[in-house]
Amino acid sequence: MAVLQKNISSILLASPVILVLSAFIIVPIILITAVSFWGSTEFSIYPAFLFDNYEFLFTSDVTYRVFFKTLFFAFLVWAITLVLGFTVAYYLAFLVHSLTWQIICFLLCTIPFWTSNIIRMISWIPFLGRNGLANQSLIEMGIVDEPVEWLLYSEFAVCLAFVHLYTLFMVVPIFNTMMRIDKSLIEAARDAGASSRQILVNVIIPLCKPGIMIGSIFVVALVMGDFITVRFMSGSQIANMGRLISNDINLLQYPSACATAVVLLATVVIMISIMLRFVDIRKEL
Repeated sequence: MAVLQKNISSILLASPVILVLSAFIIVPIILITAVSFWGSTEFSIYPAFLFDNYEFLFTSDVTYRVFFKTLFFAFLVWAITLVLGFTVAYYLAFLVHSLTWQIICFLLCTIPFWTSNIIRMISWIPFLGRNGLANQSLIEMGIVDEPVEWLLYSEFAVCLAFVHLYTLFMVVPIFNTMMRIDKSLIEAARDAGASSRQILVNVIIPLCKPGIMIGSIFVVALVMGDFITVRFMSGSQIANMGRLISNDINLLQYPSACATAVVLLATVVIMISIMLRFVDIRKEL
């Protein structure tokens, strides 16, 4: 009887969270999945149970090219943000010894995030443009004789904007994990004769795995679903899965957009599930 009452109390306590998750996550996913099987014409959509949207999706060469381009951006941005995020977090956690300066440096890292993503993204356009500051500097230094075309509206511009937008999502969890590391472990390793590289590889990185994994989940999920950055920074010359969904919605092809969204969601869930097999992030949470 006591166990039953305890279970009921636990359910009642968790019910607000369950209701919120159901209303804003579970129910929308169910609706999107259901609509993905509907049929559509040029002028209307109708309820049905058809596999036409998925058949078109998986038999199109464009879908596979766009899908692998999305994975390419996700992997490249993840790798760059991981290196940058770990470096910044390491500097703040171990090389800045004053708590006041740690807070000041951390706030400096967050200043760009006080504005919207779109403003920060668009700010790169005049800098990277044909007559922008980057090209003018390269010409004045004699590195190039004429403006470099691939700085803007290219894969380079898209990756640069992604790294700028999402590096902080890697810095914060890694920094939080590093601050929890017992400094006596590092001192013990140093007293035992370990070099700085050995301490980094054998002590710090293993203890930072939960933070690295949380940051990786954030970055991968955000890059996989982003379409505004790809649209603006590529000049609409590059597409990813998010762009496919956006284009279908603009054309009022909601069933096709839902099918693409289901495939994208399944891909992200699989990727996150694989990441979670390498580390237990519940220790970090």
